[in-house]
Amino acid sequence: MQMYKVFINDCPIILTTDKNFLTNFKKVIFRENDILDFVNKIYAEKLQGICLVCNNIDDCWSKFQAVFKVQKAAGGKVLNLKNETLFIYRFNKWDLPKGKIEKGESHKEAAIREVEEECGIENLSVQNKLETTYHIFEHNNNYILKITYWFLMTSNYLGELTPQTEEGIEIVTFLNEIETKKALDCTYENIKLLF
Repeated sequence: MQMYKVFINDCPIILTTDKNFLTNFKKVIFRENDILDFVNKIYAEKLQGICLVCNNIDDCWSKFQAVFKVQKAAGGKVLNLKNETLFIYRFNKWDLPKGKIEKGESHKEAAIREVEEECGIENLSVQNKLETTYHIFEHNNNYILKITYWFLMTSNYLGELTPQTEEGIEIVTFLNEIETKKALDCTYENIKLLF
């Protein structure tokens, strides 16, 4: 079953073809004209999430995307030699490094560049593609749909990590399994999907 989960402040809009999909959120038939109303209600905290049931998931997803300006990004879940995960800390949340895809870049090239820039790390090796995540944010009175392509990476880098402070990053560090579980209590829902 193909499904899309788009987060707004950690509240999901779920698009699915499964009428019997188990969820605590209200299920409604997908209608293009209702999308912005649902987004506005989630922003106003009048709705905690919604499940949109589609006949054709590809058609619904195309119509859903057409409502927003789409911004594409790429990032990495990086493991070191001790199997620790690379995290950044900004805006009072733990996050994984990511950023906008530049013109002419592949998803993989953008992911490597962004991780290197945001963390000051080297020797990245892409292992495989991870789940793509989606979230909506507001910018200049417009709703932006951010699509982030994620890659599992490894690095044997032992040098000092340097946070890209001009991007608001305060801390860059590798976290072990116990520290990662704690960090995931203070992160975004779409980041949790990658663990």
